[in-house]
Amino acid sequence: MKLGRELVSADAIQRRVQELAADVSRDYAGIDRPLILLPVLKGSVCFATDLSRHLTVPVNFDYVAVSSYGTGTESSGHVQLLKDLTMDVAGRDVLMVEDIIDTGLTTSFLFDHVQRHRPASLKLCVLLNKQERRITPVPMAYKGFDIPNQFVVGYGLDFDELYRNLSAVHVLEP
Repeated sequence: MKLGRELVSADAIQRRVQELAADVSRDYAGIDRPLILLPVLKGSVCFATDLSRHLTVPVNFDYVAVSSYGTGTESSGHVQLLKDLTMDVAGRDVLMVEDIIDTGLTTSFLFDHVQRHRPASLKLCVLLNKQERRITPVPMAYKGFDIPNQFVVGYGLDFDELYRNLSAVHVLEP
């Protein structure tokens, strides 16, 4: 596998992150307690960090981690919870932050899992959406970019733990 063409530039990502942060800040402007940002490890850390820097509402961070890929480029379809919530989210506003949604299976699993902890509200903010791969619907409140059905890396997304550090999103080619 080798790094291919740039699909979403670093500048486009940063502009969209600022727009999403403005939307989130507006929607949560009146909450009494800090918004809980819930990035899904490891891929969404870059996105969640940049998003948080542009928010005008106070935030707390918690993290969850799941696995559905292993070392390949196709989802196994089996979702495994690797790291659970550490914060009590009951009665709190939670914004789950995802790097990419393709089949929707992982995100749907996580959304249901967090809902069982009884947050006051739970919304989803995703950077990249691969709609044509969707098997399970997911309730996206905030979306960065629709992308084609190609395996992508960069800005947190990896292939076998490589390429997360790239500031743009690239297609990975065989």
